[in-house]
Amino acid sequence: MKFNRYTLILLSSLFILSCGTDSRHFRLEGRLINIGQSEFYIYSPDSRSGKVDTIKVEAGRFAYETPCDRPMTLVIVFPNFTEQPVFAEPGKSVSIRGDASHLKEMTVSGTKENKLMNGFREQIANASPPDITKYARQFIEDHPASIVGTHLLRTYFIQTSQPDYSEAQRLAQLMLDKQPDNNYLRRLHTQLQALSRTAPGSSLKGISEGGVATAPVAVISTWATWNQESLVQQRILKRMKRRGGDRLALLSISLDGNKALADDQLKRDTIGWTNICDPMLFEGKIIGQLGLTTVPDNILVQNGRVVARSLTNKEIEERLKNLFP
Repeated sequence: MKFNRYTLILLSSLFILSCGTDSRHFRLEGRLINIGQSEFYIYSPDSRSGKVDTIKVEAGRFAYETPCDRPMTLVIVFPNFTEQPVFAEPGKSVSIRGDASHLKEMTVSGTKENKLMNGFREQIANASPPDITKYARQFIEDHPASIVGTHLLRTYFIQTSQPDYSEAQRLAQLMLDKQPDNNYLRRLHTQLQALSRTAPGSSLKGISEGGVATAPVAVISTWATWNQESLVQQRILKRMKRRGGDRLALLSISLDGNKALADDQLKRDTIGWTNICDPMLFEGKIIGQLGLTTVPDNILVQNGRVVARSLTNKEIEERLKNLFP
């Protein structure tokens, strides 16, 4: 069979596309056993847009491609709310393999950053919470130029029931010295200053919405229609509001990016307390003042003073049940 020059060019292009992606995109493909047809969500905590995409799964296989002009973190949200970070780079492709019934054991291969994260996950597989924090600190100190460190910083030093903001600031500065162009890390470093001002024990200042600064008990929370855990949290707060009545003030902040979807969700769940839908998302004024960094997130306030941050759904329900038996 003879091929002319244009046919050869076409075949070469198809071969290149089938093996990877171009220099302005990042691609991931995966195969999980013990799962058939499903959907995953994927978002980037680095992004200011708040955009959430859907990944379709057929017979356990899936693929996703996104524009990528710099190293960034993507987070896959599975149906059981397990989250898997994937570290993207322009022009790179990665492969995800694992068992849907043991998602914590999956591996992501294809780049150095994802290999580093695989190693960290293996290291903490059977570790106690204090040891996990110690290993996260050691990783950041050993790999200050790695974007994996930003994910570990947020997970183990900020978004935890016992955050360590001073240590987080130290580690963030250590990474910034090696990653001066990492804008997300720079924003996180700035957020840590707000987190320090609203740490447990501090007085809630400058927030008048929803009566949260003057109520005996108040909860400020973030939510989005694409995050099931945050919707569960809003329903828990609704139940607790019935128990607490006027003694409990609530302020919810929608980080959806689509006000119409958020409004529809509020109507379906008959949420009647103050809700803010800020088109600036994580760049919004109140979010910045409070140092809220993810969905879901929350702050528990008593008599105008912060008593806890970033509680799990179970923790916040138990705390409020104790306050309103």
